[in-house]
Amino acid sequence: MAMDVQARARQTLAAIRLVNGAAALLAPRLMARRLGADAAGPALVYVLRMFGVRTVVLGADLLLVRDPEQLHRMLRVGTFIHASDALAAACAGRHGTLPRATATAATTVSTVNVALTLLARWGSGAPGAIAEGADR
Repeated sequence: MAMDVQARARQTLAAIRLVNGAAALLAPRLMARRLGADAAGPALVYVLRMFGVRTVVLGADLLLVRDPEQLHRMLRVGTFIHASDALAAACAGRHGTLPRATATAATTVSTVNVALTLLARWGSGAPGAIAEGADR
C-alpha cells in the first residue's frame, strides 16, 4: 500500500510540475497576468520561461527516472525547491510584491508540492527516505 501512495504522490507531483511548467514556458504572458504582474515586461517573460523549462524537466524526470537512489535524491532536492518556492511566495504576499490572493495560491501549491515530495519518499527504505514511525 505504501508503494501505491508513493507512486501516486510522485505522479501527482510530476503532473503539477508538467502543467505549471508548460504553462509558464508556452504562455508566459498569461502566467504573468495570473500572477498580477505586467505581462508586457520582456524580463518577466524570460524568467517565466526559465521557470517553465526547469519545472518541465523536473516533472519529466519524476516519470522517467527508474533508479531508486536517483529518484530519492531528486525528491529530497524537490522538497527544498518547493519549500523555498513556498517561502518566497509567502514573503512576496507579506511584502506586497504579489497580490495577497496570488501569493496565497502560490504558497498553497508549493506547500502541497512539499507534502507530495515527502509522501513520495515515505517509508521506502531508500537512503534519505523518511522512515515510517520515526521520532521527530
